[in-house]
Amino acid sequence: MSTSPSFPITPLLPEICASLAANPRLVLEAPPGAGKTTQVPPALLGQSWLAGSRILMLEPRRIAARAAAQFMAKQLGEEVGQTVGYRIRFESKVSAATRIEVVTEGILTRLIQDDPELGGFGIILFDEFHERHLAGDLGAALALDVQGTIRPDLRIVVMSATLDGERIAQWLDAPRISSPGRSFPVRVEYPPARVQEGLEHHLARIARQALDENDGDVLAFLPGRREIARTQVVLEQSLARDDLEVVALHGELSLAEQQSALSPAEPGMRRIVLATNVAESSVTLPGIRAVVDSGLAREPRFDPNSGFTRLETVNISQASADQRTGRAGRVAEGSAYRLWPQSKRLDASRTAEIAQAELSGLALELAAWGITSNSGNDLPWLDAPPVGALAQARELLMQLAALSLDGRITALGRQMLELGATPRLGAAALRAAPELRALVADLLALMEARSPLRGEQARSDDFRARVSALHAWRDRRTAGARGGVDTGALAAIEQASKGWRRRLDARSAASGMPDSHAVGDLLVHAFPDRVARRDDSNPLRYTLANGRGARLHENTALHGEPWLVALDLRFEARDSLILAGAPLDPRVLERDYPALFHRERLLRWNDERNAVEAYEEQRYAAIVLERRSVPVKPEDALPALIAAVRAKGIDALPWSDNARRLRARMQALRAWMPELGLPDISDAALLDTLDDWLSPYLNGKRRLDALSAEELSQALGTLFDYEQRRQLDAQVPESVTVPSGMSRRLEYAEGEPPVLAVKLQELFGLADTPRVANGRIPVTLHLLSPAGRPIQVTQDLKGFWERTYPEVKKELKGRYPRHPWPDDPWTAAPTHRAKPRGT
Repeated sequence: MSTSPSFPITPLLPEICASLAANPRLVLEAPPGAGKTTQVPPALLGQSWLAGSRILMLEPRRIAARAAAQFMAKQLGEEVGQTVGYRIRFESKVSAATRIEVVTEGILTRLIQDDPELGGFGIILFDEFHERHLAGDLGAALALDVQGTIRPDLRIVVMSATLDGERIAQWLDAPRISSPGRSFPVRVEYPPARVQEGLEHHLARIARQALDENDGDVLAFLPGRREIARTQVVLEQSLARDDLEVVALHGELSLAEQQSALSPAEPGMRRIVLATNVAESSVTLPGIRAVVDSGLAREPRFDPNSGFTRLETVNISQASADQRTGRAGRVAEGSAYRLWPQSKRLDASRTAEIAQAELSGLALELAAWGITSNSGNDLPWLDAPPVGALAQARELLMQLAALSLDGRITALGRQMLELGATPRLGAAALRAAPELRALVADLLALMEARSPLRGEQARSDDFRARVSALHAWRDRRTAGARGGVDTGALAAIEQASKGWRRRLDARSAASGMPDSHAVGDLLVHAFPDRVARRDDSNPLRYTLANGRGARLHENTALHGEPWLVALDLRFEARDSLILAGAPLDPRVLERDYPALFHRERLLRWNDERNAVEAYEEQRYAAIVLERRSVPVKPEDALPALIAAVRAKGIDALPWSDNARRLRARMQALRAWMPELGLPDISDAALLDTLDDWLSPYLNGKRRLDALSAEELSQALGTLFDYEQRRQLDAQVPESVTVPSGMSRRLEYAEGEPPVLAVKLQELFGLADTPRVANGRIPVTLHLLSPAGRPIQVTQDLKGFWERTYPEVKKELKGRYPRHPWPDDPWTAAPTHRAKPRGT
């Protein structure tokens, strides 16, 4: 066997082989077209360190796995399944003679889980690692764990067209080899869209321009199958040419359709290939001279609020944009047309799926590997899974009975892994009765695919319509048997259903329309947390088992259904929109989820009544099935009252003026005499200690306003012991006796000295300003006229008598003649009265 000399990576193959002979790991950087996918595995076959073992190469996509295996087999002059074979979901072409196995990411994980020693394999190559799929990251972490514990002789190679080679090399502690690519200059343009021109029409127009300006074929990147189908219609209507073929390329095509798209055009024909990001790398498209790039891709995003993973259309990274552009320069100079503004900034590289995906499948794999912690740090990750998302995934697995309460995998959990479905769908499949397995196979295929409904039917939120469409198409098997459906999509769904029927040992396919509740009764085992019950007051609104609200749209096909299982939701702040659901029989919940039914007594605070109310509720999870009012027990009311005060704040208590003054004095004494060690009575401290000082006075009460202001003062007073109360009265008295013999109140405010408001005549003979707190704090005097109006504010009474009083006397003596205005206030008799008449 000789390796073709026409690939840029060919001169590096000896260096690659030598590096792997000396080191168990290697990072290989090679751009698209360099030949790494198809040239490196055959070059390793004869290496002595391989000792006849097999080579395992991981491809992130099924279409790439097939294409790589077919190309390598063709190089060897063989059929796939001999020296080179592949294994993907529901399809395997390997034999006893197979030395190179190309597998998809999920297959690799199963191989390692089933045989941690990976008996018979000598090396694992991770191709296109830059795509950072969740299963690829898991497979790499497991492989490194195996290599570091029981298989030090196992070789690991990470290959990519666009990755951070230095970071990867540090992670692996491995040498790094870079290969040049085969590329020609590519002219890049940014043609703008016209006013109100949609994506499909914009791309179709530029694709026609690319045909006119370039030789060869055109490759156009679109985010998904739906956009490809629309663009294909636009192009076929506007380009009625005998020498032009418009070809689709995406992962949902049949094997024959994919192979046709990857084959060269017939002589004299040109092609426009409309592809998703499967065409970015791994697959070779001959004859491409121009690329039209929408700059978009469809990627999974997990929404923790709804608990669903949805495919979202997102902007591609700069690395992806460069890789797509490079497709135009494989065989000659080419052109790339980017359908976004040149000024637009793209992220440098793709975000790892592990950082934004739902992790229940990963959590189940980790549990099978013996890892039960939420951190997942027991494995050598490039990027560890987020702790919160992993914990949420483990909670779901416990609810599905895939994990025990201590985090260990259960027998059902291991069956889920063997089945190969997502944990949710695996739970539904494995709990179904044997006679329903054919229907379950259809449900698994339909849940994993996009809806096959088209036109008006596509708006239906009743998932049963998809089942009905599949069964009608299957029973009639003609393209025109049923309108409003995508027969190509149904054919792909049927292929997937066949695979599931084999795994579930269902000998025949389901047909006809199942019972009205059959679909919901099966899928509820996948989504027990998405059970929804209709509100009594609004037939379009539902309460979900997780406590959130959900709603049907106005033209729903599910109107009137009392119970649903929500299979797809669009998260919204108030009530999420149910995009797909199915009715269910609530008796299934009673039969299969008795632990989620509860009857309990609940307390609730009524703000309007300012009182505690008691109810007895029967619930399924967070869905209230029945509620009735019951009397409030005294022992129940107290915690609710305390909670209400904490929620409302300390000002919700019935503070009287006396209580507020007492608290102000207590706060003042604590601030002015810290050596006394008095308790903190700030708002925060009082709220923290409500159980200690307020509970005895709320005990037996059912309403907050039943607490009197006097009781509140008494409760507050209990915070100081006898000696502290004595100090309070002595050091920060409520009032003082002035020279006139009258008792006058002191007003206290936090952070301020106390205020004494008193008529000037009552202080005759007093030279020094009164003080409190053992003489530390002078009182602020508000000196008043005989009419009680302020004359002077001072803390220097002596200075007032000496400097200010003569002016005050001159100004006010005539205005208040019946009140004493002595020349010498030091010796005058203090009084609070006016002079008797006639004096």
